[in-house]
Amino acid sequence: MAEGLTLYKLIILYMLRKVTFPLTNSQITEFITDKGYTDYFHVQEAISDLVEAKLVDAEKIRNMSQYTATVSGEETLEYFSSEISGAIKRDIDTYLRENAFELRSESCTIADYEMTEDGGYDVHCRVNEGKELLLDLTINVATQEEAERVCSRWPSRSQDLYMTIMTTLL
Repeated sequence: MAEGLTLYKLIILYMLRKVTFPLTNSQITEFITDKGYTDYFHVQEAISDLVEAKLVDAEKIRNMSQYTATVSGEETLEYFSSEISGAIKRDIDTYLRENAFELRSESCTIADYEMTEDGGYDVHCRVNEGKELLLDLTINVATQEEAERVCSRWPSRSQDLYMTIMTTLL
């Protein structure tokens, strides 16, 4: 079995391969630290090394980073997957199966905002299904407070809004 940092990197690659959507830094970190495999700082080091080696792609959205495995990352995992014990693989598979809805929901409903030239804010709201973009909506609001409110409410209300839009248009 792989040791230390190498094992943590392989765990991360395995997690990313087992899902059809990006995982956030907090989702990866929570699983690894809750299982007691290592501490927060080692997880962050492993993630950083994977991104630097281009085995994982990172996308920063507001205060959240999301990760997906690259082709090189998938190939690396294929070559070294035997270094992850069966028990760890079962832990990952169980965690992903039991938390699939929450993990997908958190990763696939994304909102971010930026200031416009006129001093307002454009809030960009998206719903993804796997790697497919289902809805991309930009809303202009007057204040940063409003932009933050839209961003914070988007994950819990996006599915209802998506269904309303589709029902209205179809």
